[in-house]
Amino acid sequence: MERVNTLGQEMVGGVTVYPVPITPGEHINIIYNGLLAQSGATEIWLHLGYGHAHNWEKVQDLKMFKTGRGWEQTLKVPDEERLHFCFKDSANNWDNNNGRNWSYEIHNGRRV
Repeated sequence: MERVNTLGQEMVGGVTVYPVPITPGEHINIIYNGLLAQSGATEIWLHLGYGHAHNWEKVQDLKMFKTGRGWEQTLKVPDEERLHFCFKDSANNWDNNNGRNWSYEIHNGRRV
């Protein structure tokens, strides 16, 4: 279940993304408190890509930083259609949201 609060944060499966909607050229924060964090991981990476669900492009692994809110990373959003991501730890354990990953439309700022 996806929830958006009044601060423009979306929380799903131990993941918080803000601000939403996601707009190209802006920075977003991704905070992770999911399965790997709860299992005591000492390092976590954000594994992300853009494009279609089964054909990610511009794939990157970004090391996340432990903060008071959880494991966190900030990134600037390129002009793409969709952002997809999941997480891995230093032992190569993955949290991919039960095979669904996390996926967000990147809003172009225009109303339909």
